[in-house]
Amino acid sequence: MHGWTGKILRIDLSTGKIATEALKTDLARDYIGARGLGTKYMYDEVDPTVDPLSPANKLIFASGPMTGTFAPSAGRYDVVTKGPLTGTIAASNSGGAWGPELKYAGYDMLILEGRSPKPVYLWIQDDNVEIRDAAHLWGKDVPETTETLNAETATDAKIACIGPAGENLSFIASIMNDMQRAAGRTGVGAVMGSKNLKAVVVRGTGAVTVADKTAFLAAVSKASTMIKEHPVGGTGLRLYGTNVLVNILNSVGGLPTGNFQDGHFETADKVGGETLAANQLQRPKGCFSCIISCGRATKVKHPKYKGEGEGPEYETAWGFGPDCRIDNLDAVIKANYYCNEYGLDTISMGGTVACAMELFDRGIITLEDTEGLELTFGNADAMVEAVRLAGIGQGFGKKLALGSYRLASLYGHPELSMTVKKQEMPAYDPRAVQGIGLNYATNNRGGCHVRGYTISPEVLGVPVKVDKDSIDGKAELVALFQNLTAALDSSGSCLFATFGIGAPEFAELMTALTGFAYTGDSFIEAGERIWNLERLWNLKAGLTAADDTLPPRLLSEPIVTGPSKGAVSRLPEMLPLYYGVRGWDANGVPTPEKLSALALA
Repeated sequence: MHGWTGKILRIDLSTGKIATEALKTDLARDYIGARGLGTKYMYDEVDPTVDPLSPANKLIFASGPMTGTFAPSAGRYDVVTKGPLTGTIAASNSGGAWGPELKYAGYDMLILEGRSPKPVYLWIQDDNVEIRDAAHLWGKDVPETTETLNAETATDAKIACIGPAGENLSFIASIMNDMQRAAGRTGVGAVMGSKNLKAVVVRGTGAVTVADKTAFLAAVSKASTMIKEHPVGGTGLRLYGTNVLVNILNSVGGLPTGNFQDGHFETADKVGGETLAANQLQRPKGCFSCIISCGRATKVKHPKYKGEGEGPEYETAWGFGPDCRIDNLDAVIKANYYCNEYGLDTISMGGTVACAMELFDRGIITLEDTEGLELTFGNADAMVEAVRLAGIGQGFGKKLALGSYRLASLYGHPELSMTVKKQEMPAYDPRAVQGIGLNYATNNRGGCHVRGYTISPEVLGVPVKVDKDSIDGKAELVALFQNLTAALDSSGSCLFATFGIGAPEFAELMTALTGFAYTGDSFIEAGERIWNLERLWNLKAGLTAADDTLPPRLLSEPIVTGPSKGAVSRLPEMLPLYYGVRGWDANGVPTPEKLSALALA
């Protein structure tokens, strides 16, 4: 095989059994890799009704065929499991260099089963795989764990680990790799913690083989040039990072503010990418094989929030900033550092603090409930302390670590949780941008922007400008973007590569790399197959069309100020159209004809 290693590593943590198996060629072709292959194995091997934190759930680390090649921005991998936050199929995507290292060690996927009787970590060196004691690591944060393991194994080994949040089984815990990169969403870190697995350390000496080197070099050169010449992929993200979106979304009235009570924040510029670049930014950073460098190496000098690290990304700056009505960028960055250190998803953490602030402002919770934390909107110090407490699982932080849906439900007001399928929505207001609301509602892993990023055409005008306020054609647009992203995630490439190239270019790369003949249409069809398989898994897990919805606020409470004043989401009009485009029945169930067409029957 080319592109793929053709080998899967399977470890039963309950028994300590370590085995390898061959990757079937037809599965590789039809499900591509990473998210797609992980989903296929979950569908075939795991009961969707399983308790996510039980030994019966599996945790799959999966790379794509392009992962570890010199294709542009080909450093991604997915963690696939049943997410404890949502109860859905979960594929959390991360960058850095860990995914490529798994490929170099000779594996397309690592499948983890059972539960270790004691804390352990894995040390993978090509064919030499060890399960090692991790008692001395339990309780350590991500930087401490990473530094300790690099000293114990190899200084150039790549490490994916959990922090205290994952150990404490926080429903919003992430898996961190390369110190600062995160497989953040749906609580995958809690699944890793439930298996008593602290870290996976990898060092590989192999390489990824290419079917047609000449054609691949040409495809890489073409794709790289197109990305570099694009104003977003080639310039904007490098200069200002994803946080450049703060002012852009605020300018169209789509920046959720105060737990989505509004869509415009008067002082948003204070936490935007331009302000970050002028003050805390040290240098841009990129993942493996990256030509975009959207990452931010940052430093905060303020005595109260002093520190160094990476980030924040746009969603992080928004979550700890405008969504909490905070415009102190130093405080926002400190909260981000805490999330990286303790292993927390910044989107869910920010949304949960914002929810707690609304509960506090409404008098639903008091200082007695928060154990002295004055969680009023705009209180930067309280926000930072709330994140710290959630990370270490102490005080009111124990409740915050459950996520906003469970927090709000504890106090009788689940409607104040801005979630879809119990997962916090990201930084785009569905009332101001109609397509993204449909994407949120129908997303297979709950509130998520990167699995159908219609912000690209609706706000950024990429590849063409689409009216953000209209619902015309949005069902088709959302389905297309969801399918393309499913294929893209599965390939091992970064979403930001689409700021420059599309399905035809990805098909050229995949064809030259693997030797299978992909076209733009067949690449997207593979994504559609993956999307529908995820849907089938969720239906078996007990989800229904009733879960394809948005928080009541977004359907009935108009935006109060700014350019999108008066807007509400028109989801009820779009959802039936979306089901039709998908080839699903009125209950959101894929029809036999659709399943047959996708070879899923």
